[in-house]
Amino acid sequence: SINPWVSEIEWKGMYHADKVITVSNYMKERIHKYYGVPRSKIEVVYNSVEHEKYEGERIKLGLDEKIVLFLGRLTLQKGPDYFLEAAKKVLQHMDGVKFIVAGKGDMLPQLIHKSIELRISEHVIFTGFVESERDCYKMADLYVMPSVSEPFGITALEAMASGTPVIISRQSGVSEVVKHCMKVDFWNTDELANKIIGVLSYTSLKREMKTNGLREIKNQSWLNVAKETRRVYTSVM
Repeated sequence: SINPWVSEIEWKGMYHADKVITVSNYMKERIHKYYGVPRSKIEVVYNSVEHEKYEGERIKLGLDEKIVLFLGRLTLQKGPDYFLEAAKKVLQHMDGVKFIVAGKGDMLPQLIHKSIELRISEHVIFTGFVESERDCYKMADLYVMPSVSEPFGITALEAMASGTPVIISRQSGVSEVVKHCMKVDFWNTDELANKIIGVLSYTSLKREMKTNGLREIKNQSWLNVAKETRRVYTSVM
C-alpha cells in the first residue's frame, strides 16, 4: 500500500527540482504518470555493478540437482509467488531440480503454505536472510527475477557478474539495459517454466548465456554512472 505522507514528500521534491534523475525509462514513465512530472524534466541514468566483487570460482555443492535461485525481498512487487507457480510447471516435466527462495519479507509464511499447496515443498528451500548473496549466485545454475514492478533490479547484474545465467521480467528497468539474458512477462509462468527448462537442459545455451553475460557486464561501470550523473548536474548549474 502507498503511504500518502511519503508520496506527498516525493511529489514536492520532484515538483521543486530542476531535474529528476531515475534509474530506468520504466520508472521515468511511472513518475510522469503518477506524479505528473514532465518527461523533459526526467533524466535516466542506469545503475551498474562492481563486477570485480563477483569474480572467482563457482561453488559446487556436490548435489545431482540443478539449482534455480530467487533472491530478494519476499513481497508482491518481487513476484516470488510467480516463481513458485513456474517451479510447479518445471517439476511436472523435469526431475532433479531444487528451487531456492533466498530472502525475507512479509510473504514468507504465505509462500511456504503455497509450496505445500502446490505439492512442491520437498523441492523448494526457503533460506530466510542470507549473509552472502555472492555465494548464492555462485552455487546457482540459473537466477530468476520475476518482478511485477521493478525500478531497476540490480540483482540481475550481480548474478550475471557471478557467471550465472539470468531470466528477468520485462517489467523491470534492468531489462532495458541487458541483452544477454532471457526476458519474460512476470505473469506468463508457462513461458517462464519453458525458459527455465531450456537453460537447465541445454549446456551450450547455459554456457553461451554465461560467457556473453560476463562480457556484457564487464563493459559497465559505476564510473560511467558517475559521469552521466555529473552531466545532469552540470546541465542545471
